[in-house]
Amino acid sequence: MTPHLLDVVVLTCDLPAQGLKRGDLGTVGDLRGPETFVVEFVAASGRTQALVTLGPADIRAVADDDLVTVRPTDTKAS
Repeated sequence: MTPHLLDVVVLTCDLPAQGLKRGDLGTVGDLRGPETFVVEFVAASGRTQALVTLGPADIRAVADDDLVTVRPTDTKAS
C-alpha cells in the first residue's frame, strides 16, 4: 500500500509501548519518504494516544468489511 497524507490506515502489529494493538485506526500525518510514514492514533475523545513513525509492513488500507470498535488502552503513551 502507498498511503497518502490524511489517509486512515489500520495497524498490522501490536505496539505495546504506545498502548496500540493490531487493528487500531490511525491517520497518516506526514510522509517522510516512500517507505516511512508518521501516523497519529487518537482516543475516542480526540486526545492523541500516539504519534509513531511506521513502515509499509506496519499498516494496511481500511477494508469495506472492517468493523470499528472501542477499547480501553493498556498503557498511557508518554
